[in-house]
Amino acid sequence: MYKVIDIIEPDFGCEGLPDGQEICCEVILESENGRLSVKMPDAELYRQEIDIGSSVSYRNGIIEKIK
Repeated sequence: MYKVIDIIEPDFGCEGLPDGQEICCEVILESENGRLSVKMPDAELYRQEIDIGSSVSYRNGIIEKIK
């Protein structure tokens, strides 16, 4: 089990998001074994209601909120 300790949204500056590209955030996870950084689509974070402080599982490159 991991805890989300930060979500870093990309900054595209004045150029904006390139056409056809999905916005991905850097999600910083922490467990008793340390920290790790994972990229996750912003839309998926909203869909699962994952925010800073959420408890999540991380397996095979996939983050899932623990309810």
